[in-house]
Amino acid sequence: MPMTVTNPTNQADPTRAASAVPFDCLVYIGRFEPFHNGHFAMLRQALALASTVIVVLGSAGGARTVKNPFSADERRQMIQGAVAAWDAARVADLRFVVVRDYYESARWTAAVRAVAGAAIEACAHGTPRVGLFGHFKDASSGYLNDFPGWELVPQPSFGQLNAADVRRQWFEQQGGLEGLQSVLPQPVAAFLREFAGREAFATLLAEYRFLQDHSRRWAAAPYAPVFVTVDAVVRCCGQVLLIRRGGQPGRGAWALPGGFLDQHERVADAVLRELDEETRFGLPKAALQQSLRDQALFDHPERSQRGRTLTHAFFFDLPLDALPAVAAADDAAAVRWVPQQALLALEGQMFEDHLLILDRFLHLFDGEAQPAG
Repeated sequence: MPMTVTNPTNQADPTRAASAVPFDCLVYIGRFEPFHNGHFAMLRQALALASTVIVVLGSAGGARTVKNPFSADERRQMIQGAVAAWDAARVADLRFVVVRDYYESARWTAAVRAVAGAAIEACAHGTPRVGLFGHFKDASSGYLNDFPGWELVPQPSFGQLNAADVRRQWFEQQGGLEGLQSVLPQPVAAFLREFAGREAFATLLAEYRFLQDHSRRWAAAPYAPVFVTVDAVVRCCGQVLLIRRGGQPGRGAWALPGGFLDQHERVADAVLRELDEETRFGLPKAALQQSLRDQALFDHPERSQRGRTLTHAFFFDLPLDALPAVAAADDAAAVRWVPQQALLALEGQMFEDHLLILDRFLHLFDGEAQPAG
């Protein structure tokens, strides 16, 4: 559908007297993938109401995907560039913090409170008046009700823009911006134009085409499909077994050994089969079964780009003095034992929610700050 919005750069500047603004800080949460004129209009309104706007960049730290193609630092640069082109002095009134996805609302809310709260303390004195700024777009906006203590400042939609539509048109045009420049701040359009020449864009475009074909193949199903997968978390001698994905989606990303459930097998059998097929794991099944310590279901509706995908993850903790032999096979491009303490450093290269699966069993995030931009 056509996307139109009043260009924020053509709007009258809001009156801003520091002593007149009703809020010391406004918290504005979003993914901004990418930052478009609807976001820009919202941000200008927030800057008219507060001395400081704390921009919480969601979905931070993970690998690039079609849904989240830009790093937190790239999104920060987009926003700062747009604001600087409008009023360079107002860039100093922005504070940026990041939060990763958890697919657990309580945990995510606590993380937002922690990072935004630290920013509030750093830029406000005494007892600041803090507001939560946002627009109730759909069910995904329900999080705006999860922050008691921050006064809710709901806003109307600015132009009915949707970042998903912007991304779709950008990919369909293979990085072209025809029909999009009018809905993007000029610095953002310039960034997207430059980004389209990178190898990262070519990788994302291949993934986009795969996902479009995947959706078409399932479009004739009488019901929306629900996929069932299995994943193996295998630890031995303080190291964890990972594979590098050879196929789409997520080609080149590090992941847990695993795959789809066959029609005539149980999930506990499927995880052993997938582990053998992808890593040629050099240990008898009986020894693996004896080392099973835990299992959990990961079923958040948004955890996979392929559609509704439930994965059963199994944690095997091997009491051995040496690492079992492994070799990449099937659709694994590589296999590697990774020291447990080095897993967080791979956050930007991990497939889907696999780092969260590892955290469920290994507590990787305990006492750990949010990812850097």
